[in-house]
Amino acid sequence: MIVVNRFRVPHTQQQQFRDDLQAARATLAARPGHLHSRIGRNADDPELWVLTTEWESVGAYRRSLSAYDVKLTAVPVLSRAIDEPSAYEVVEPGTDLNISRMRSTDPRSLG
Repeated sequence: MIVVNRFRVPHTQQQQFRDDLQAARATLAARPGHLHSRIGRNADDPELWVLTTEWESVGAYRRSLSAYDVKLTAVPVLSRAIDEPSAYEVVEPGTDLNISRMRSTDPRSLG
């Protein structure tokens, strides 16, 4: 699975944000199931940053977010992300895709 988190960061906050984002990336990279991650900054709009991470599975990513060190280091940074869907399934030739439907976050709907 691929997770794409985009951030809008004012110029005056960029150095601190970069340091915080690098620490968040390192913390996530230490979690089981993490495959790869990258930090980027938009070439045309330098206030737009991105953190992409790749995971063995949705479960590995979700479990990583519940780890204590991730809650302390990465979650505060990730909470600054632009509010948009961020988790993507990998699409390769011949693979089955998830059913295209909205998913509820209400635990009562898991029935």
